[in-house]
Amino acid sequence: MIRSLAIGDDITTFRQVQEKLGLTLTEDSQFFTEWMAEFPALSEVEQSRLDQVRRNYLYQISDGILLEETIKMVVLSPLLELAGFYQSPYKFKTEVSVEIEAEGDNEEILRGRIDALVLQSKLWIVLIESKKTTFDLELAIPQTLAYMAAHPEPEQPLYGMVANGSSFLFIKTLGKQYGISDLFATRSHYRNNLYEVLRILKHLGCLI
Repeated sequence: MIRSLAIGDDITTFRQVQEKLGLTLTEDSQFFTEWMAEFPALSEVEQSRLDQVRRNYLYQISDGILLEETIKMVVLSPLLELAGFYQSPYKFKTEVSVEIEAEGDNEEILRGRIDALVLQSKLWIVLIESKKTTFDLELAIPQTLAYMAAHPEPEQPLYGMVANGSSFLFIKTLGKQYGISDLFATRSHYRNNLYEVLRILKHLGCLI
């Protein structure tokens, strides 16, 4: 008998990602170089806007954790606008339902609905509510990988950005392998890491 399982409840660790989805973290340093490419410099206008986004975030978070909708308005929406993702030819889907058959002999179907922005079916932008992860994106990566594994074209590269306002990282899946970028923290004292996040988003937008 086939069992239906919720991704949010049953895919919470990297071990489960490997055992139930067959996805493994690649050791190939060339697998995910897209986030490390040489990117064009941002304009002064873009840098000024991102400096304001960072200030807005730090001000809003000073009184405690932020809800998902606040993070969307304060941080994510300005990033997507600056990346040009609200313009042609890009299109979004939200509240995406996914389904994938688990690996092994247990006859399990993993199902879920994720509050994600799916761009042209090639870039998944997953916003994690800060209070659910205590600002730790490590807890969100397995679930994000599960949703990405349900993509109907696994032999095509798929990119994801996981964010909670405080931090950002990028994921790539291809076949049964995945790679993860470095972490970009909004609260950096030495540089505005949102510059790099925007540059990567623009580059991935060109790739898709």
